[in-house]
Amino acid sequence: MLKLSEILVSNQDLESFEDLLPIIQAVARSGERFFRIDVKPPYPDTPENWEDRLEAAFSGLVR
Repeated sequence: MLKLSEILVSNQDLESFEDLLPIIQAVARSGERFFRIDVKPPYPDTPENWEDRLEAAFSGLVR
């Protein structure tokens, strides 16, 4: 199971929530089957529906 906190630590150069979405998609495409949202992304542009957007990116609903 991959945790969001692990992605954020591994990709500290990200500057926005929008930069995070392609990383989530790439992780899902690499074969990861489970994703746990254990922290809120620390970006100023993180939207109110951030959890839904991350889940959608991971599940492939966002292209």
